[in-house]
Amino acid sequence: MAREGILFGMGNPLLDITANCDEDFLKKYDLKTDNAILAEEKHKPLYQDMIDTYQHVEYTAGGATQNSMRVAQWLLGVPKIATFMGCIGKDKFGEILKQKATEIGVAVHYQYNDAEPTGTSAVLVTGQSRSLCANLAAANCFTKEHLDEKLHWELVEKAQFYYVSGFFLTVCPPAIQEVANHACSHNKMFMMNLSAPFLSQFFKEPLMAAMPYIDIIFGNETEAATFGKEQNLGEDDIKEIALKVVALPKENKARSRIVVFTQGPDPVLVATDGKVTEYPAIPLADKDIVDTNGAGDAFVGGFLSQLVQGKPIEDCVRCGNYAAHLVIQRSGCSFPEKPDFK
Repeated sequence: MAREGILFGMGNPLLDITANCDEDFLKKYDLKTDNAILAEEKHKPLYQDMIDTYQHVEYTAGGATQNSMRVAQWLLGVPKIATFMGCIGKDKFGEILKQKATEIGVAVHYQYNDAEPTGTSAVLVTGQSRSLCANLAAANCFTKEHLDEKLHWELVEKAQFYYVSGFFLTVCPPAIQEVANHACSHNKMFMMNLSAPFLSQFFKEPLMAAMPYIDIIFGNETEAATFGKEQNLGEDDIKEIALKVVALPKENKARSRIVVFTQGPDPVLVATDGKVTEYPAIPLADKDIVDTNGAGDAFVGGFLSQLVQGKPIEDCVRCGNYAAHLVIQRSGCSFPEKPDFK
């Protein structure tokens, strides 16, 4: 049975602002479908423009790692199994974020920033595609000092499994390295996610500094191809890239690295020890897909919920697929009151 505090996550807590929009609205802000970027100056008016332009705008707790912690916590059903750290502002959006995370049972230990507002992410849905544009704001202000406070470091020490999304590479690499080092030196499990193509392109140095400590790395087929291209591992054969990522240098020799690449409706690829295993995704008709935003986060949350219970990898993938399948039939990274995973 998973115990309190066994799972620790660090990332960018963001409030998702979701709207169904058209291609012209995307073009207005130079956004592409099925992509994730950080907001530039030209994107600053986007968030209010969404609220003004579209009648049905939804607010949900977001941020990749926090989403995964929420899903894992929901599936496990025992309060405070998952701990989450990130930085928010002292404002209404921050209060909403905290409420959404704690009501599902996640133990949040936010760092608060006085100068910046809570980060927001525009989730622009066109048909079955989505475009994400994140204004990190306060989320960008997380510091290692928060992690080093006695109470917070005790939470790190209490955990056995650690998960950090790739998006956090843009915020606080020293905190990532500190947690990764702790996991490695105590033979605990450290996990990350490629998260978005731009990270493999423009944040190579912190990503590759963390790579030797990563026991399990997640990503989708687009992120895998970009990583493969940037690291000269090839970009066409996702299975081949997965095996090459497994073989990258690793600090903790006590366990082999596991690479988990999702491929939308196509099979999930799990590579380790020179072998790739395929696990079929759960079929879903196009008409039943509401929003693919959060599918990857949900997959990780489902996977982690079984991993912390000592379940085999096939059960972890099965639960990951269950969570992703459920979430894409809903708006945002949301879920019903009770899971029915068996």
